[in-house]
Amino acid sequence: MPSFVYKLMIVAATVIWGLSFVVMKDAVDVVPPAYLIGMRFFACGIILCAIFFKRMRANFDRAHIVNGCVLGLLIFLAFWVQTIGLTDTTPGKNAFLTATYCVLVPFIWWFTARKRPTAYNIVAAVLCVAGVGLVSLQGSLAMRFGDYMTLLCAVLFAVHIVYVAKVSKGRDILTLTVWQFLFGGACGFAVGGAFEVFPPVEALADPAFLFNMAYLVVFASCVALVFQNVALAHVPPAQGSLLLSLESVFGVLFSVLLYGEELTLKLAVGFVLIFAGIVLSETFPLKRKGCGSETVGDIDVVLERELQEA
Repeated sequence: MPSFVYKLMIVAATVIWGLSFVVMKDAVDVVPPAYLIGMRFFACGIILCAIFFKRMRANFDRAHIVNGCVLGLLIFLAFWVQTIGLTDTTPGKNAFLTATYCVLVPFIWWFTARKRPTAYNIVAAVLCVAGVGLVSLQGSLAMRFGDYMTLLCAVLFAVHIVYVAKVSKGRDILTLTVWQFLFGGACGFAVGGAFEVFPPVEALADPAFLFNMAYLVVFASCVALVFQNVALAHVPPAQGSLLLSLESVFGVLFSVLLYGEELTLKLAVGFVLIFAGIVLSETFPLKRKGCGSETVGDIDVVLERELQEA
């Protein structure tokens, strides 16, 4: 498919996740965080395993299993640490600090793949973070324990994005994604069994909770995270992380539409900055002229060529 289709898949995922903030808030009141992530990811893994069973069987080898489990561990830790951080900070600061992964991704990719970020990567990321800050932050900027945990979550999300780009070359990304969910779900049940109390059965049978879980499993996991993983196999990590930062924009938009939150000038300026960062990353050249070494901007071409050869 053309590269813009994969980028649209990332945007679609951020729309789904923007609405999932509302759904997750209600679900976590019923089920503790680790158990909730375990139930959500494992159910998603079972569904995707049934859908892609032939692909799973064709790619049943050590490389797919091991790398899929590493992805599962990373995504579980990222979601779990983010939830822990949310208990000791405001939702706005949690969203803002999480979005700093769009600054971290180019540098982690540089460290792991020796692909240098360009000035355009840096400026675009800074614009996005500034925009997310205006959209999300309210009140004090003082750092608390929850804020530091959220920064750790941003690092984990950035590592996950880079790892998807690395291991997807020459492997089936859907098989990796299924193993990611199965192992991530197993991690959630293991951590929940060790540190949390499982909720009563009658709470799990409540129709409102079942509706919330259906949305989290089918849309926020099966659809959105599959879109993310497939798209990140074809989109440069630096650009992918910037597009993923739209999650905070859609989160606020749904809050405005569903809860009557006021659309202020501060929010509007934040949206403009995020949009400017994404346009900059898409419009301007990502490779320095006359530079002999590969940069982040080369990743799209490299991945496309290697996937075609595979």
